[in-house]
Amino acid sequence: MFDDKNWDPEFQDRLENHYDELKWLYNELYNDQHAFEYFCDMLYTYYTQRPAELREWDEARLMVPDWYKGNEILGVLMYTKCFGGTLQGVRSHLNYLKECGINYVHLMPLLESPVDRSDGGYAVSNFRKVQPELGTMEDLADLASDCHKRGMTVCLDFVMNHTSEDHEWARKAKAGDPEYQARYFFFDNWNIPNEFEKTVPQVFPQTAPGNFTWCEEAKKVVMTTFYPYQWDLNYANPTVFNDMTANMLNLCNHGVDIIRLDAVPYIWKRLGTSCRNLPQVHTLVRLMRMASEVVCPGTLLLGEVVMEPSKVVPYFGTVEKPECHMLYNVTTMASTWHTVATHDVRLLRHQLEAVFALPKQYTFLNYLRCHDDIGWGLDYDFLKQFGIQEVPHKKFLNDYLRGNYYGSDHRGELYNDDPRLGDARLCGTTASLCGIEAAEYEQNTEKLDKAIRLDIMLHAFLLTQSGIPVLYSGDEIGQLNDYSYHDDPLKWDDSRYLHRGDFHWDEAKLRKNPKTRQGRIFQAIKKLEKIRTRHDVFDSEADTWIVEPWNDHILGIGRYYRGEKMIALFNFSEEPQTAWINEREDYVDMLTGKKREAKAVGIPGCDFAWLITEFKK
Repeated sequence: MFDDKNWDPEFQDRLENHYDELKWLYNELYNDQHAFEYFCDMLYTYYTQRPAELREWDEARLMVPDWYKGNEILGVLMYTKCFGGTLQGVRSHLNYLKECGINYVHLMPLLESPVDRSDGGYAVSNFRKVQPELGTMEDLADLASDCHKRGMTVCLDFVMNHTSEDHEWARKAKAGDPEYQARYFFFDNWNIPNEFEKTVPQVFPQTAPGNFTWCEEAKKVVMTTFYPYQWDLNYANPTVFNDMTANMLNLCNHGVDIIRLDAVPYIWKRLGTSCRNLPQVHTLVRLMRMASEVVCPGTLLLGEVVMEPSKVVPYFGTVEKPECHMLYNVTTMASTWHTVATHDVRLLRHQLEAVFALPKQYTFLNYLRCHDDIGWGLDYDFLKQFGIQEVPHKKFLNDYLRGNYYGSDHRGELYNDDPRLGDARLCGTTASLCGIEAAEYEQNTEKLDKAIRLDIMLHAFLLTQSGIPVLYSGDEIGQLNDYSYHDDPLKWDDSRYLHRGDFHWDEAKLRKNPKTRQGRIFQAIKKLEKIRTRHDVFDSEADTWIVEPWNDHILGIGRYYRGEKMIALFNFSEEPQTAWINEREDYVDMLTGKKREAKAVGIPGCDFAWLITEFKK
């Protein structure tokens, strides 16, 4: 089938492994053999352009295909401008990240975007150019190379659902070019868009209502699911898929190891549906997985699917036909903050039981906070049995975690409040949401101790979960909310900038002082990380289960792997509690190294216990 192609034998072998499925799926979507042949030729172009250093990484990772699993990966999520000013600035701080134990660096969107209409970099105007004030594509490649020399991998967002209205394609579409209008969703009037609106939910009903925008230049309506300046791409057009896959592979060839597929459930649209999670989305992701395995097999795909587990898990694909290598564990994150507010672990326990029942080959990316808000997409059917109703419960959570509830020292802000539906999301840094900000403001030592315990306990819970834990930059020193965005006209409409402030390097200098908030948190997290890397029981292959403590304030997790058994207990109450467990083995406290019985374990408020026992091999 490659008789007329002068292709490298290695490329031919890789392509042949996937060729039948690639051709079948591609033509199932597009029925366009010419476009498919162009697609294959495009793959070869990026294969030949892949630098030798990255090919060596590919070979090493192919020899150990589960290299990203285990218990040694620790990630950090950061904005280049906030952390280092530029990509070169980030390079200059790699030693700090290494000191933190980081070996997975997730850079938030950094490709060229309009300054005043960027949505934090998610409105890309040029997929082949870094935002000028951050550097160049060469700087990105240099940063990736430095990271690789230190044993670090680089993750970057690939914004695939839409482009900026300033993108070259959009500009040509505005000028009336039918070829480029066909890359988006243009309509001559509002008739069809109005039909879409009947079944398509709104993403930002308050700040960007509706899913369509009138384009005055083209005198037509264009689909804009997220914001009016973000034009949805039409993946039913094979040219869009071919060119966007090429854009992704170009990033891989600049050293990006993990491609975060942004808003992936939205990329296929069909009238009469919700335009979410349609079957064709999975076909496209599978095609992209195979494309990366042909061109850059050391690359991983991370799917951003911020939905309930039943809709998230299908994006792993199957063992025979995998899609994403990793997915976000968003439900656990939201359930964790629900538990902080309610001090009741029953929902979190219920949610973790579902996660623990999944096959071990599923790798989740776990986190406490990220660049985005906290959405309360909880299992309200489960909560109903306790008399909890969705709308008033969301109000309670938001009130409590903003400090608008008696006795609450938590400090957050609402995001995208929708009074009509009684719905809103929440913003804030981990430290401020734990009460550290309020305690420091009041200069209340007792409150500060409790808040720091809670912060450390939550990070211990993060590290106890199977998968890849990712810190949000600044959390390792307990960085607080940044209210300066209220004074910036480019940011004041988006409360997510509350937790997107510049990294405080002056505070980072205090990380080695155990008397400071920064030092207490930094040293505690670092100690937990070292324990995690030393013990096989944290491996993703470990058996995991819920330990019943007979106390709804305490979450109990059991882990077992290679002769190590661990009991982890987390007290979400502000008061001391007892975990009424009765484990027979002899245990050791992993933090102190001292013997400790796993029987009727007392735990201070907002604290935890890591207990371990070893069986002779």
